[in-house]
Amino acid sequence: MSAIDQLFREYRSAGRKALIPFLTAGDPDLEFTGLLVRELDRRGCALCELGVPYSDPIADGPVIQASYTRALAGGVKTRAILELAGQLRRPAGSEAAAVRMPLVTMISYAIVYRLGLQQFVRDAVASGVSGAIVPDLLVEEAGPLAEVCREHDFSLIQLVTPTTPRERARRIAATSTGFLYYVSVTGITGERRELPPELVDNVAWLRHETDLPICIGFGISGPEQVRQLAPVADGLIVGSAFVRRIADVGQSDRAAALRDVGQFASQLLEALNERG
Repeated sequence: MSAIDQLFREYRSAGRKALIPFLTAGDPDLEFTGLLVRELDRRGCALCELGVPYSDPIADGPVIQASYTRALAGGVKTRAILELAGQLRRPAGSEAAAVRMPLVTMISYAIVYRLGLQQFVRDAVASGVSGAIVPDLLVEEAGPLAEVCREHDFSLIQLVTPTTPRERARRIAATSTGFLYYVSVTGITGERRELPPELVDNVAWLRHETDLPICIGFGISGPEQVRQLAPVADGLIVGSAFVRRIADVGQSDRAAALRDVGQFASQLLEALNERG
């Protein structure tokens, strides 16, 4: 059983919902990314996505695109991101305590393919990473990577969108592990004031088709939307609203940015697990 499987088993037993923040690894640098992950873990987030910067981002809005550009300009590499994950999840010697929440990468298949499927998964597992979201991997081409992931008990998390035909959504669910990522809106990532009214019905249909936990992402910007979606989701993924809080951080205001990110996470967690 993977760390993500165990996480959602525990959360379902406790009647809890998972908050999954997204951070661009290396924005503004990997040292600060590590501090952010530790702060989010301390606040009680369930799992963290580390975005691996890519020059041609897939479905990412302007906030995350800009963060990828900044990270790439700073020279961040995939290997260094996995090393950071290892330091966070499996610290050695006098380093700070291990981060409890699982880490997953949001990574382009082009990067995985270039590194080699076996090599990427082995290196990720060795670093304590529990899974990968690969947004540009078509379900028709997912078989080889899915097989490698199964060999290593490494979760391959795939996306279903509002425009995915239902038969195709079933195929995606059948090849996914860990959880299923439901994209709430058609289009790119980014904060939105309103989410589509059909979202709840779409997720309800999908829940009848799979036993996988379903986590909703794209467009979630604050506590009110969290309250709206919490009853139908196993977890909520929030990206741009976190990344925006980090965009202009400098050396002098890092403590304030860290505090702001932590407080925002606490607000979302409170809304996510309110009892009606």
